[in-house]
Amino acid sequence: MASLTLFQRLTKCWQISSRDSEAALKPAVKILVTGAAGQIGYAILPMIARGQMLGLDQPVIIHMLDIPSSSEALGGVKMELIDSALPLLRGVVATTDVVEACKDVNFAVMLAGFPRLEGMERKELMSKNVAIYKAQASALEQHAAPNCKILVVANPANTNALILKQFALSIPARNITCLTRLDHNRALGQLSERLHVHIGDVKNVIIWGNHSSTQYPDANHAIVKTKDGEKSAKELVANDAWFKGEFISTVQQRGAAILKARKLSSSLSAASAACDHMHDWILGTPKGTWVSMGVYSDGSYGVPDGVYYSFPVTCDKKEWCIVQGLTVDEFSRRKMEATGQELVEEKNLAYSVVSA
Repeated sequence: MASLTLFQRLTKCWQISSRDSEAALKPAVKILVTGAAGQIGYAILPMIARGQMLGLDQPVIIHMLDIPSSSEALGGVKMELIDSALPLLRGVVATTDVVEACKDVNFAVMLAGFPRLEGMERKELMSKNVAIYKAQASALEQHAAPNCKILVVANPANTNALILKQFALSIPARNITCLTRLDHNRALGQLSERLHVHIGDVKNVIIWGNHSSTQYPDANHAIVKTKDGEKSAKELVANDAWFKGEFISTVQQRGAAILKARKLSSSLSAASAACDHMHDWILGTPKGTWVSMGVYSDGSYGVPDGVYYSFPVTCDKKEWCIVQGLTVDEFSRRKMEATGQELVEEKNLAYSVVSA
């Protein structure tokens, strides 16, 4: 038999390499994104399809859900995803039917929510979001895959997560979380800029409580990698007034500042943070590092139980665990109590709407 030509050998090697690469991929998973035609949806969908959320070896089938008035825009987003020729993307479902959207999904990113309009009362806002999350909770409970993991992004995120839990009682509370990673990332960014270090060299900030202006960004336990080893961020900054003042207020008000500058909300950073949240929840946090997640409170650190409250957590094997034993000073305690009280008030308001 004649020996193979160089071209034939190269072609054979490429075919073997392609088969090996395909064999290394995991089975495809289904990811629901609600409010998919919106600004955050438009930002997050290519991130998901490129592996930023679940890894470069995880093929995905994306289920996009939005309201009927957005169906045309949703179809346009689907066309763009197809046109992007994304290797990990195995399929796209674009629908306004909540049951079809939730069918067999393994993960859900809940971007849909009713925004607070000028002059709108809190109770009216809560009523509209209760209606949205009641319908989606029912569909997820009945049609999602077993052990589906859910991230609530739409504000009020903590209380929307609680509403979802109340209307989907068969879904474990541990499988529902809400996004405070955006605030966590903002806190890392503020320390990085203050110390003129790479953001990857800063870790273990904490966002306590609600994703609102009462949240408490806490840098008391933050660590910075230096050429001389890891050091306390507080030691390196050496300015307690900055930590208790400008640092906190900048993180709390960052979303408003971006809205004022862009005339649009912080969609790109929210999408990136949602990917970070799911990535670490499913694939695990690095050893010695914690992240902030809104999770169902068990009363740790004396905060209210029965609400979704942001804690420092570590993640392993698709499960989160609240970091225990951290020192909480009196200043921090007051801040944690204030944001916890706001969450209790939101919970009571939501429950009053449900029972009305």
